[in-house]
Amino acid sequence: MQTTMKGSAISGQRVGSARVAARSVRRAQLQVVAASRSQVGRWRNIDADVDTSDDQQDITRGRQMVDDLFQGGFGAGGTHNAVLSSTEYLSQARASFNNIEDGFYISPAFLDKMTIHIAKNFMDLPKIKVPLILGIWGGKGQGKTFQCALAYKKLGISPIVMSAGELESGNAGEPAKLIRTRYREASDIIKKGKMCSLFINDLDAGAGRMGDTTQYTVNNQMVNATLMNIADNPTNVQLPGVYKNEEIPRVPIVCTGNDFSTLYAPLIRDGRMEKYYWNPTREDRIGVCMGIFQEDNVSRGDVERLVDTFPGQSIDFFGALRARVYDDMVRKWIAEVGIEGIGSKLVNGRQKVSFPKVSMSLDVLLKYGRALVDEQENVKRVQLADAYLSGAELAGREGSSLPEEYSRR
Repeated sequence: MQTTMKGSAISGQRVGSARVAARSVRRAQLQVVAASRSQVGRWRNIDADVDTSDDQQDITRGRQMVDDLFQGGFGAGGTHNAVLSSTEYLSQARASFNNIEDGFYISPAFLDKMTIHIAKNFMDLPKIKVPLILGIWGGKGQGKTFQCALAYKKLGISPIVMSAGELESGNAGEPAKLIRTRYREASDIIKKGKMCSLFINDLDAGAGRMGDTTQYTVNNQMVNATLMNIADNPTNVQLPGVYKNEEIPRVPIVCTGNDFSTLYAPLIRDGRMEKYYWNPTREDRIGVCMGIFQEDNVSRGDVERLVDTFPGQSIDFFGALRARVYDDMVRKWIAEVGIEGIGSKLVNGRQKVSFPKVSMSLDVLLKYGRALVDEQENVKRVQLADAYLSGAELAGREGSSLPEEYSRR
């Protein structure tokens, strides 16, 4: 009987002590919660019972709250920056041509060449070696890049784009690595079930050698060698330092340029590069000009007369001609506003400056076209660099500073 009473007393003491401990723990938790609710610091959400914070934002809010060792150089990088932002999930090199309006002229021969080249590279033709690279070259200002953009839009392809400026760097080997990276990026898009291509603008300007005055660098050599290697092994393109035999989808490459004879000869051989000389015909020039003047109600007959009047001009001449027609209206607007008020109207103005459509008659277009031709002739005729480099050209009876009105007397 006494043993039973002693056991119940001991168990009662244990229950009581457990309740006291539970009350103490609960009291401590309430104190922590109360302290966190009274806290006005930046980390209140983390201290509360329910953490509703965002880790990415917390990292950014933690700027300058940790030791300088972990802040990154000059605050530019380190633990206080978010790991990824929304724009970093998007490719910076992928081009979209959805902003190009419909109605522009595509040369049938140009579209045929690009379409066949891209289609052949996605086909498994028996015992046929298809060139990986299509090199489109021709005169300056003939619309090679814009024709490529129109063809890509027609095919529904958003290519990975590289320019000539990316083919040179202060670091040796960086452009070659970038080419491989962009090629694999396009290959990943194809692997996901969508057509893609690598588009290199002005290849000869970045990798070619323009006479003896141009320095041939290590990067020029590596760009040519990298493109040759990719053309020979299009399904096994690895990054530098990675030696894993991994097969990737083949990516057709399209590049533009003015003179491919400046490139390394083994790169442009027929097995690696298919070459296409783009020299628009009269019908092509008229079709492109109809697209340039499509909003100005210029008839086809006037466009044909304009093209025939300036047969030796490139296609971008007619785009510059259309822009030149607005000079008189801009000059009149400047006279109304005043030269001092241009900045406030153009930069900080609440309304955009707009003009009504200018009457583009054939006579007006021919007048401004001849003015542009005169400026071109001045550049070819004067040649001041030859006069300056041949000797001391001083102002005097025969000096280069003599106005032309006096020289004609």
